[in-house]
Amino acid sequence: MREAKIVRQTTETDIQVKFNADGEGLADIDTGIGFFDHMLILFSKHGLFDTLVKCDGDLEVDGHHTVEDIGLALGQAVKTALGDKAGIVRYGTSFVPMDETLAQVSLDISGRPYLVYDAGEMAPMIGQYDSQLTEEFLRAFSMQSGITLHVKIIYGSNSHHKVEAIFKALGQALGQAVQKNPRIHGVMSTKGTL
Repeated sequence: MREAKIVRQTTETDIQVKFNADGEGLADIDTGIGFFDHMLILFSKHGLFDTLVKCDGDLEVDGHHTVEDIGLALGQAVKTALGDKAGIVRYGTSFVPMDETLAQVSLDISGRPYLVYDAGEMAPMIGQYDSQLTEEFLRAFSMQSGITLHVKIIYGSNSHHKVEAIFKALGQALGQAVQKNPRIHGVMSTKGTL
């Protein structure tokens, strides 16, 4: 099993993350932000990851520390679970429609973190979730996981649909990229390392 457990404790957040790359899409999520819980459940379900995320954050300030720090911890868990990345496909791309919205996520488990994020205009808040935090989560996740991550809303108008399509596509794309292929010996790189 490719799995990891990460504990991150700061003066702003107390986070526990468990991640299993070879799961069934099971999720146990409690971040204190209902919409964000829903997004992480979708990520797990559509990537077929088993994910536990528990966070006690300073939500009396706002959701920023909670969302960003979960991105850091989840990214670290993904990187740890994948180990030396031997045999993985490495790349994944997913297009996900959500009513009027179409999202694309393309990623490379390269060891070189980078985020390109183009989601257009969003409503400031979706429930108790600050929509600007989607980019913050993705950046933190990319940096800690070592993933090159490109996220684009091709078109759409409803902010809930946009963010939901992004998290579903992220799960799908990462689920593709972490798959093992028996034809791949070592890592999928001419350099011999990722």
